[in-house]
Amino acid sequence: MKILYLYQYFTTPAGSYSTRVYEFTKRWVEQGHKVTVVTGMYYKSDIRTKKFIEQRTIDGINVIIVRVLFSNKNPVWKRIYSFILFSLIATYYSLFSRYNLLIASSGPLTIAIPALLARWLRGKKMVMEIRDLWPDAPVKLGIIRNKFLISLLYKFEKLVYCNASMVVALSPGMQKEIKVKCPGKKVVTVTNSANLDLFSVDSENPGLKTYKKAYGDYVIYAGNIGEVNNSMLLYELAEEFKRRNLNISVLVVGNGQLKDKLSELSKQNELLKVLDAVPKTELVKLLKPAISSLILLKDLPVLDTSSPNKLFESMAAGVPVIQTTQGWIKTMLSDINAGFTIRPNDVIDLAEKIVLLRDNDQLRNKMGENAKKYASEHFDKNKLADKYLEEIENL
Repeated sequence: MKILYLYQYFTTPAGSYSTRVYEFTKRWVEQGHKVTVVTGMYYKSDIRTKKFIEQRTIDGINVIIVRVLFSNKNPVWKRIYSFILFSLIATYYSLFSRYNLLIASSGPLTIAIPALLARWLRGKKMVMEIRDLWPDAPVKLGIIRNKFLISLLYKFEKLVYCNASMVVALSPGMQKEIKVKCPGKKVVTVTNSANLDLFSVDSENPGLKTYKKAYGDYVIYAGNIGEVNNSMLLYELAEEFKRRNLNISVLVVGNGQLKDKLSELSKQNELLKVLDAVPKTELVKLLKPAISSLILLKDLPVLDTSSPNKLFESMAAGVPVIQTTQGWIKTMLSDINAGFTIRPNDVIDLAEKIVLLRDNDQLRNKMGENAKKYASEHFDKNKLADKYLEEIENL
């Protein structure tokens, strides 16, 4: 089978972003399929080119790199321009490439334009992959406020879902919302995944001891540093530890709109340590010795459907998770006893949960073991890649 995959943020393990598409398509190529990924240049990715369009083979995957830059740090107008430009270029490949099936990975839904054209003009099977509910997220976050535009976007969203041969959601919460918007449509859940071999690092790895020696007792937040991630709570947490005279560091690893602000604040509180994003091969060495991995999001119902990459990687590393969403992740962590869910802005409860884990080796180790076991059974990249492929082949 020949698959065309439209995805702006393609990244390998050498980058500091989700490797889902890389891991899945690499697996499919190994099983004899031909995959072409059309991607841009995301600021957290390791994929770069000096040409406007460059074709490259990466572990058997045919990768077409378009020199369109994507960054969460850019103003809204520049991000919209990048999405539209990439969509136009992707349209060329959707209309003139040779393939059996097209996968378009959203958000935003501008990536659905080339997919719809391939569906309508060439009769191609079209799979919509939904990483974030769009336009729900930007509307609820107040990024899009024009009522006419909002109405238009929701109509377009329904058009996209109902014209897809199949919709792939990254969480059960997303799956439920999509089924409401397009009843009768086939919607399956294939969550983000983890490279178990990479994240199951041995406890005697010298890199782990290096970070433990450098930072002592610490909790880690690894990911986007921005408003939607409620990142100022990390500073509040460091302040709470300082107030209690607790020697627990708050390690913040990543990039984003609020990184510079947190870096400045870290000068006032030595417990707050802000680091640049690191490749996944290095991230695991930071994750493993942590008391807990933090996943923090704003208090918005639409974010309860999220499928954050670091959840799966943290669990694969055997690290307890403390998080703030009130949907499927909360239920899962509670059911398997692999971490805690707190109210989104409750820094007191957050600090107390961290202290509880620090002071109770048995509880921390048990939660870590439960997390790792569940990740092995449900979030292994190869198992999920095979599930995805099976659903595609059934079309």
